[in-house]
Amino acid sequence: MRLIKTLDEIKGIKKANQIIAKIYEDIIPQYLKPGITTKEIDKIIDDYIRSCGARPACIGVPGPYGAFPAATCISVNEAVVHGVPNDRILQDGDIVSLDIVTELNGFYGDAAKTFAIGQINEESKKLLEITEKSREIGIEQAVVGNRLGDIGHAIQQFVEKNGFSVVRDFAGHGVGLALHEDPMVPNYGRAGRGLKIENGMVLAIEPMVNVGTYKIAMLNDGWTIVTKDGKRSAHFEHSIAIVDGKPVILSELD
Repeated sequence: MRLIKTLDEIKGIKKANQIIAKIYEDIIPQYLKPGITTKEIDKIIDDYIRSCGARPACIGVPGPYGAFPAATCISVNEAVVHGVPNDRILQDGDIVSLDIVTELNGFYGDAAKTFAIGQINEESKKLLEITEKSREIGIEQAVVGNRLGDIGHAIQQFVEKNGFSVVRDFAGHGVGLALHEDPMVPNYGRAGRGLKIENGMVLAIEPMVNVGTYKIAMLNDGWTIVTKDGKRSAHFEHSIAIVDGKPVILSELD
């Protein structure tokens, strides 16, 4: 897959991302209350994506024990990523990470956000705040002349300075003409290492941050990734394009 996208392709990728941005800002927050199930959340998101003439691109992605069965990865509390929607009822004090991928006219959008359900404790508030801020810090490093290692280094330094850990086994990636493309964009590492950042790159930058250890495990469903120690995790992701030497966020609502 080509690392460099044209400006017209970036416009198409942005349109796919704007559907996700609308979901996160205007559609789903009104439903994220105690008592709703993750399966109900998935149905709301699936219906909205299709109403926009797009396709929820997570459905059917192949995995070790079969295809992903839902429109949205929904990960609750200690679940890091790739949570499978089910009949679990969200409770006051939970945190829930939504990871949505859309495909519109052959272009892909990808973004994630962690939400609080009702009143969450102070540790969880700090976790969400630091994870979201680490995404911003990573994006700031995505300028022409820097390398991919500068993104991961900045994220890791900020997260660990604040007492949390960065998941090592999953990373950001190229995106736009497929769901996952090269290059990989780790959320940790050494500055000055890795591929040089160039105009036309489209990257998903997505720190996954844990309260405790960065180590993870997979549940028996073959999809849901959880923290090894059972402590909570948060996930924030934007798709960005490098235009005129600087990052432009495609998955932020216009």
